[in-house]
Amino acid sequence: MTLQQEIVGNAMQMAVVNLQPGQTVYCEAGKFLFKTTNVTMETRLSGPSGSGGQQGQGAGGGMGGLLRQAMGTAMQVGQRVLAGESLAFQYFTAQGGQGTVGFAGVLPGEMRALELDGTRAWFAEKDAFVAAESTVDFGIAFTGGRTGMSGGEGFVLEKFTGHGTVIIAGAGNFIDLNPADFGGRIEVDTGCVVAFEEGIRYGVQRVGGLNRQGIMNAVFGGEGLSLATLEGDGRVILQSLTIESLANALKKAQGGDKQGPTGGLFSTHVG
Repeated sequence: MTLQQEIVGNAMQMAVVNLQPGQTVYCEAGKFLFKTTNVTMETRLSGPSGSGGQQGQGAGGGMGGLLRQAMGTAMQVGQRVLAGESLAFQYFTAQGGQGTVGFAGVLPGEMRALELDGTRAWFAEKDAFVAAESTVDFGIAFTGGRTGMSGGEGFVLEKFTGHGTVIIAGAGNFIDLNPADFGGRIEVDTGCVVAFEEGIRYGVQRVGGLNRQGIMNAVFGGEGLSLATLEGDGRVILQSLTIESLANALKKAQGGDKQGPTGGLFSTHVG
């Protein structure tokens, strides 16, 4: 059953979802805006993936099934805690007729509906997820290792698999690119990546070497010590506004900017 949704608004977009009777959509806690009265709302710690998915499904019977379900839920919650994600999901189901639910992101910017057909997963930056059909599985992908550490950092991604619609949000405006159209590889500010299809290789690399120009790029260029690299053939979504630049702009407007001319490497983060 296809999720009927419309993205409305300009500077701060919203997703208005029309649910068929019995159809369920879930969101990360804090992304819900409004609903019609015939749409029920339930908060759960588990997402609709693996053994910690929809409650009562696939867990088997008896104490063993309950234990497996509890362990699956605990693993999901533990992953989300380590990733800095919300602990809970909210589920919305239309009862007795069609219903409507509204969702939004937390920053001024665009939203996008991605359609999964089961052949390719989608990966998104932390906090990009807004809502999805219950047929879409939500997971956490911890990456970094040699690639991430060589760039001075690892990274955490949200992973979406299955069939159906998933709605994501970002800051500023979106641009869609395919690295294959640019020689197979693009390099972007680490805060500009919103989402990309499975098959795209995502890494982090240093900005230049530890020489005079590399230090100039890091200190005065505002980019810090690393850039994100995206390689392969597939869809990539970037955002024009980064959370760090927004935070620094707000801090400067409040008279609290101690960043001065040094920029990236010595920037003062909010908080």
